[in-house]
Amino acid sequence: MAESNDKRPVLAVVGPTATGKTALGVELALRLGGEIISADSMQVYRGLDVGTAKVTPEETQGVPHHCVDILPPEEPFSVADFTALAGRLVEEIAARGHLPILVGGTGLYVQSFLYGVRFTEEKAPDGLREQLAAELAARGPAVLYSELQAVDPEAAAAIHPNNHVRVLRALEHYRATGRRLSEQKAASLPPERPYRALVLGLDFAGRDQLYRRIDARVDRMLEQGLLEEARMVYGHRQTYRTAAQAIGYKEFFPYFAGEDSLEHCASQLKQASRRYAKRQLTWFRHMDGVVWLEAGSPGLAGQAVRLAETFLHEG
Repeated sequence: MAESNDKRPVLAVVGPTATGKTALGVELALRLGGEIISADSMQVYRGLDVGTAKVTPEETQGVPHHCVDILPPEEPFSVADFTALAGRLVEEIAARGHLPILVGGTGLYVQSFLYGVRFTEEKAPDGLREQLAAELAARGPAVLYSELQAVDPEAAAAIHPNNHVRVLRALEHYRATGRRLSEQKAASLPPERPYRALVLGLDFAGRDQLYRRIDARVDRMLEQGLLEEARMVYGHRQTYRTAAQAIGYKEFFPYFAGEDSLEHCASQLKQASRRYAKRQLTWFRHMDGVVWLEAGSPGLAGQAVRLAETFLHEG
């Protein structure tokens, strides 16, 4: 899609987990006078640091990071919340004369924001969410997923049957509005995208290299206190709904329940993280206009800065 040059320029650094997005985002911000908007659905939560690979104060190198540590884990945070907040942040960052840089691996957040997806303000009727949660407990997840397949097959195809939060959200939308979620999404794209964007994607030349990085990261997280963090989430699993379903925490629940060994749970986390990285890659490969760079290559930062400078001068 052609981009108009009078639009606000936005940079984005995307890709699967463990490819070095955080470090590259900081480098770009330092070299180009930027501020970071985190596009990660879990880093918004305070207290969930190790399992979300949250940027540390040292790693920021003084670069402002937004959408990090803004909510307690009990609070829901949706893609609609993210796009509204990121939209305000872009204007504030630009008003300071700085460059907004989106950094993160939550593809739905990045794409919805850059494509200008409009989310309806419709609120579900009081009690509907609780009613659906009660149905889930009484009838089981398979029954509710089958219902979603019947009323909105396209949405069901895009949602994993075990992702109860998204299954319930899609059913909630259908019951509240009588419209399929997939219909709403198709109708919610504007004729033109709101920003002029350069999206840099990070990936390794070989899948094995990415998987080794993921495995090493899990080992490092365990050394940094991941188990204690996961235990906290397990203890609050009824109220920390989002975190309790997140990769990095739920894999250890069988260990805390005395049903599995720590070693096997850690192995399950590595496998889940590798699968997640594969899904992230699929998502970003389907986004148009992503410029792919080799993660970990010696000249990565220089190459990214040159691309960004060319992009900014074109505007």
